[in-house]
Amino acid sequence: MSIRERLSGNEATAVAMKQINPDVVAAFPITPSTEIPQYFSTFVANGEVDTEFVAVESEHSAMSATIGAEAAGARAMTATSANGLSLMWEMIYIASSLRLPIVMALVNRAVSGPLNIHNDHSDAMGVRDAGWIMLFSENNQEAYDNMLMAHRIAEHKDVLLPVMICQDGFITSHSIENIQLETDEEVKKFVGQYKPEHYLLNDKEPIAIGPLDLQAYLFEHKAQQAEAMRNAKKVIKEVAEDFEKWTGRKYEFFEKYKLDDAEMAIVCMNSTAGTTKAVVDKLREQGVKAGLLKIRMFRPFPVEEVAEALSHLKAVAVLDKADSLNGAGGALFEDVTSAMYVNNKFVPMVNYVYGIGGRDTTEMQIESVYSDLAKIVETGKVDNPYRYLGLRKGEN
Repeated sequence: MSIRERLSGNEATAVAMKQINPDVVAAFPITPSTEIPQYFSTFVANGEVDTEFVAVESEHSAMSATIGAEAAGARAMTATSANGLSLMWEMIYIASSLRLPIVMALVNRAVSGPLNIHNDHSDAMGVRDAGWIMLFSENNQEAYDNMLMAHRIAEHKDVLLPVMICQDGFITSHSIENIQLETDEEVKKFVGQYKPEHYLLNDKEPIAIGPLDLQAYLFEHKAQQAEAMRNAKKVIKEVAEDFEKWTGRKYEFFEKYKLDDAEMAIVCMNSTAGTTKAVVDKLREQGVKAGLLKIRMFRPFPVEEVAEALSHLKAVAVLDKADSLNGAGGALFEDVTSAMYVNNKFVPMVNYVYGIGGRDTTEMQIESVYSDLAKIVETGKVDNPYRYLGLRKGEN
């Protein structure tokens, strides 16, 4: 039976980690994810878990330690944000290429420079092609639930890829919300024990980890990683179905909010979906057929499913909380438009880069996006597909 509690997103994540009781947690503090290993370290100190907690000297070392632990046959976890993830960059790629099912909490924050400690998605977008499964969380409940599902996904024999659970820094990480927790016993039962097939401490099967991999094999190994990422779609769906049977909370690749009969819609990720839902409700009361598609599973990207979900619309706006600085829109916009094109679905689309460096995104701004979409619906024309939302006038 679920337990009602009030927790911040960081607390919820740390509680999930406590209930999972991993073998090793290695971490280095960085705002706004610092509280996660801080809370977890108290669980270690109080004897509530028997995890080996490794306080390392940098984020690069944190990921290196989790790689070593996971390669040895241990279940390993960590947490970071922004510049910390950047410092891990080399090891992020190594973790996925070695097919190690590490789970990391990523509390999204702007990457320097200039220095900024507030929320946008530039850290996650910087490693979107690193071979990690990436699940995004609208609120504290989703951050907790996604963490409980992560090991089941990562450790599946057809996947064996690391998983990144994302939530918005400060907006959810430090905000307290009502939440439903599951009991420790039920969590352990759902997550299960980690039983790796190949690992360094198995004296019956001597193996090498991280050898030189040149022209003869690297291409094939990368293709295997890509196949594992494709396999993850099915596994993520199956794990979510088992999770719903257990808790009653339903998760899919994305959430369709009043989308089925909508004429226009916004596509976004993480906490902005909550603001957009409030605007959708307001517009619906005025007779405006507005909807929302909230992406939960960003990697692997649900190409066919997104195209089908948006195909009936007359106009779509994709909101990116990071700018790819390529002159052609943000990363989410690129993925959505690519999905539509390859599936022969044509809907007028526009991209808004918003919320950079923690800039507030208000209901009024979201309403302005729907007003712009209404004009596109009326005219069928997109004058400028690459736009900003919330940028001060005269500074673009």
